[in-house]
Amino acid sequence: MIKLSKSDYNKILDHAIKDLPDEACGLIAGTVEGEDKIIKKVYLLTNIDHSNEHFSLDPKEQLMAVKDMRQNGFVPLGNWHSHPESPSRPSEEDKRLAYDSKASYMILSLMDRENPVLNSFHIENNTSQKEELVIE
Repeated sequence: MIKLSKSDYNKILDHAIKDLPDEACGLIAGTVEGEDKIIKKVYLLTNIDHSNEHFSLDPKEQLMAVKDMRQNGFVPLGNWHSHPESPSRPSEEDKRLAYDSKASYMILSLMDRENPVLNSFHIENNTSQKEELVIE
């Protein structure tokens, strides 16, 4: 299970809406308690591709986020990005680029702007499996 606070969900949503029509992206960090991943901090990064079909994290911002994680005693839990015009599921490119089998890959669909959908996935060997996501 992966747990996300409602306020961090809103941060992701606001950033994704602000970045439209491009995909928005960022990192998630926190703690691992048994089988559960607890998100303690969401990082809002720049999509340097400026595309509505794919994203690349800004390397300088990514490095600053990792330093911040270390300073706060958090572990990297994965990343998140938005799909402005497609469902909340990994694309073939998302699966191909999922290099860390321990990471959670969160995808926010803005296809229906009135009803955004956030899901989290475990991706390994080009196969994705939905994770239980609790927003509290």
